[in-house]
Formats: sequence, structure tokens, C-alpha cells
Amino acid sequence: MLRASYIPHGLVFKRPAGTSRGQLVTKDSWYLIIRQEGYNSPAGIGECSIIPALSPDDPKNIEAELQTLCRDINHHAHWVARQGSRFPAIRFALETALNDLVLGGKRLFYQDDFNLGKKGIPINGLIWMGEPDFMKQQIREKLDAGFTCIKIKIGAIDFGEELALLKMIRREYSPETIEIRVDANGAFSPGEALEKLNRLSEFLLHSIEQPIRQGQPEAMASLCASSPLPIALDEELIGISDPETRKRLLEAIRPQYIILKPSLLGGLKATAEWAALADALNIGWWVTSALESNIGLNAIAQWTYQNANDMPQGLGTGQLYTNNIPSPLTIERGQLFHHPQLGWDLKLFEDEGTFA
Repeated sequence: MLRASYIPHGLVFKRPAGTSRGQLVTKDSWYLIIRQEGYNSPAGIGECSIIPALSPDDPKNIEAELQTLCRDINHHAHWVARQGSRFPAIRFALETALNDLVLGGKRLFYQDDFNLGKKGIPINGLIWMGEPDFMKQQIREKLDAGFTCIKIKIGAIDFGEELALLKMIRREYSPETIEIRVDANGAFSPGEALEKLNRLSEFLLHSIEQPIRQGQPEAMASLCASSPLPIALDEELIGISDPETRKRLLEAIRPQYIILKPSLLGGLKATAEWAALADALNIGWWVTSALESNIGLNAIAQWTYQNANDMPQGLGTGQLYTNNIPSPLTIERGQLFHHPQLGWDLKLFEDEGTFA
């Protein structure tokens, strides 16, 4: 028999994180804890983490839904069938907590060179929106830290200033030295998007994520067919759990890439299904965390090392918070590493039992 509980944990950004939807100062997360009933056993931990106005999970109902799941944890498959598509972040937490429990509650999902600390995962350095000087400062920091791929959030400041920023980078760093990805988070209108993509392409960018808002498949398909800049779908994938609907979407739009965020897609199994579909359609993909703390990031990173390609992944979010869960994850020379000797600090969960 299983028993389950959860702990809310509001994550606090070290500095406001700017996106085209506004600035994030805090972020809500909940940790789902599952253990075997009847003895003081190691526990599996999963993270339910949402991004306001992006995650499908209704923030007003998450705690009530977590309570329902915890009360009926021994019938969790029924909950998945009934509510899993409505609460993908909870489903991700459930999936990873159960996997962690089965494997001894050690937050180790594989035995490989990543978990042994021998190899890292190449990641992109994330540049948040803000005033030009602030963005330049971030870029300098990432380049000094050894990143060879950076991802720049665009769409919140003047487009001319964003172009000037890209021009500054390319004046100093060639595409062979620094790969640049940009993420518009749907900031462009369909009418202006192609012109803006043409101007962005002058800077030899790797790709642009979600240039227009999701839910406009005909406009997005037209952009993907005519854009001089490769397009990656991100928000477009959220909320689609039916395999046939996924297939129709990708066949209709034919993007160059898709971005896979497990806690927005409903877990690692759902992520694997999207990845297999993309491979079958010759569409590239990479994995990105959705601003989880180190609990969720750890599970995503381990799956990514096992399953993804050699492209830089979007897993550089573990250092964003003042109150993250201390973990073996570190960023070195533009790569994410797992150093097991560093261990986990799980004081937050002390009242929830004994951890291996």
C-alpha cells in the first residue's frame, strides 16, 4: 500500500525573470511525496511546477487536486485516466515520484556516465529580457562561463533594440563561436512575423521559438514554409494529449524543430511520445525545463541524457532561485553535470519521513 502527501514551496527568483508575458518574481511549486505505508521507508519525490498563463494546470485547483490524488494514491492510474490531461504538471510529479520510489528514493533513475559525474549535458545559456545593458551583461556572463549556445528571450523590448543587441553579438562572435537561439513566446502578430523573421535571419541564428501565439496552425504552417529562419514549436504542443491530434498538428505545420517541456506535456512518457513522432517526421527536437526547481530538473536531465541528441538542451534553470533544493546538479563550462558526491539537502522534507 502507498501513502502520499505534498508540500507547497514558492520559489523566489534571484532577480526578476523577464518574458514577453511580463516579469516573474516568484513561482509556485508543490512536491508530491510517495512512500510505502506501514514502515519508515525511503520516499519518492516528484515536482509539480507551473508557469502562470502558460501551464494548463489551473492554479486555483492544484492543491485540491493534489489532495484528491494523495487520498486515493493507490488508485493513481484512475486519476491519470480521469484528470491527467487537465493537470500535466501533477501528472509529471506523480510519474517521477513513483519512479523514484520504485528505485529506492535516491533520485537516481539511471546508472550512466551522467549520474556518475563523468559526462555533462550541453545546455544553452538563458538570457532574460530586460534593458539592453542588462541583457548585454547577461550575455557577457554566459560567454565568460564557457557557453557556446545562448538563448535570448525577445519580444518585450523595442524590436530595434533587440536587433542592435544581436548585431553587437555577431560583430564580436561568429556563428562558429556562438550559436544563438531566440524565443519570442508568441510575441509577434501573424501579419508582422515574416518581416521580423527576415530581419532576424541576417544574424545567422540557429532558430526562433514560437514566433506567433499558439492556436493559429494555418498561419504557423505558412511561416514554417516561408521563413528563412528555422522555427521551433513550444507552446503549440501544450494541452495536446491525443496521439492522432499530435500527429495531425505536426504534419500540418511541419516545423523545423519542437521544444519538449515534460511538466507542460504531462510527463516523461508523453515527452518520449512527442520525440518519437518528431523523429518519424524528420523534425528536430530538444528538451527544456519549465523553470522547475532541482527536484524536477534532476528527473528531466537524467531522462534527457539517456534519450536526447547532442544538441544543447534547455536545462540551465537550476541556478535561478534563492531557495532551490540543494542538489548534485552543477553547471560547468556550458554543461549540466551531476556530481553524486555533493548529495541532496532535503531538510524541507524532514517531517515527511526518512530518505535514502
